Amino acid sequence: MPSDVVREIRAGEYTSRDLARWVDEPVKRAGRTAYERDRARVLHSAGLRRLAATTQVVVAGESDFPRTRLTHSLECAQVGRGLGKALGCDPDLVETACLAHDLGHPPFGHTGESALAEIAQECGGFEGNAQSLRILTRLEAKMFAPSGRSAGLNLTRAALDASCKYPWPREDGERKYSVYDDDLEAFTWMRDGAPPRRPCLEAQVMDWSDDVAYSVHDVEDALHAGLLDLRLLDDAAERRALTELAATRVPGGETDELSAALDRLTALPHWPAAYDGSHRSLAMLKNATSQLIGRLTEAAELGTRAVHGPGPLTRYDADLVVPREARTECEVLKAVAARYVMEVPAASRRYAEQREVVHELVGRVAEGAPGTLQPPAREAYLEATDAAGRLRAVIDQVASLTDTSAQALLSTLRSGG
Repeated sequence: MPSDVVREIRAGEYTSRDLARWVDEPVKRAGRTAYERDRARVLHSAGLRRLAATTQVVVAGESDFPRTRLTHSLECAQVGRGLGKALGCDPDLVETACLAHDLGHPPFGHTGESALAEIAQECGGFEGNAQSLRILTRLEAKMFAPSGRSAGLNLTRAALDASCKYPWPREDGERKYSVYDDDLEAFTWMRDGAPPRRPCLEAQVMDWSDDVAYSVHDVEDALHAGLLDLRLLDDAAERRALTELAATRVPGGETDELSAALDRLTALPHWPAAYDGSHRSLAMLKNATSQLIGRLTEAAELGTRAVHGPGPLTRYDADLVVPREARTECEVLKAVAARYVMEVPAASRRYAEQREVVHELVGRVAEGAPGTLQPPAREAYLEATDAAGRLRAVIDQVASLTDTSAQALLSTLRSGG
């Protein structure tokens, strides 16, 4: 048994099944754990680098230093690493999952995702989480199986499973899923022995860390960009509209419950009463951000410990327990960003334009394929045995672009380049 596996079992209570890789490979350097290797592979991947030019919420130009999908992933990883470690999970394993969780986001984020989902109906659909698994197990260039099939980054079973929020294939009525039909072989191997449709604890930690990071940081970015005036939250009509929006996002949510969550947040001693961009207000906002993240992650840690006890928790030993009060506070923060940034008229116009870009881009790339495809997608296109396989190759190509490169490629194709 490789030395990194022995060390990992002793340190983290993970089994040899958890540490298995789809394709056997030798340990390249002694002293590293299997999950440290996984983390390094994702950190050095092309898929992670491309997130640097993919919008999170605030678009470049609206603020000097808006968060991107890359900075969000790094922040999510920091949050998840701390929470996972506190519960007894291997911190490198949780960090790997957090770094990988947004790899499948196409250009223009959720707008691009919904546009590609419409286009991809004939080849099995498109979903960001399923695309993430496809990237990790097929599209990234790292390891090939003896059969000649790409194994992507060839992560451990536990790392792939920890990156999987919705461990089931596409089904009628399911909006979220984590695998396309043509990636079921890797998915089935990854989920061998796992309870059906149940995410592992590390995936649940990643999911909550994602929610916490973007709910808090989206509000911070909105303030930095001048898109949110905190004094609006003192207006009764605005508060009612905000809590009504938040209530639609919580199963069984009531306006009074969400209003109470908003009251709790604004009554916190570190809640910023105002923001004017001064050095002092910047410091106050950063402190508020840190305090809110700590509040929401600690709630999950304490809630989980109250149910499952003080020992180390990993894989399927436990489920993450997030108290409802913490979930409603998180949803209120999301609603703030939604109401004042994502649902304003200018944003709606931009989303419509982005959808048109994605639709036209897929059409033009498909029309000119295989010549319009980069070598990896071109190979998949030429090897495809049917129209669905060829469309999937086109979708993979477009989904791999950034916001900027998607616009640039469309401009080139329009000019006949």
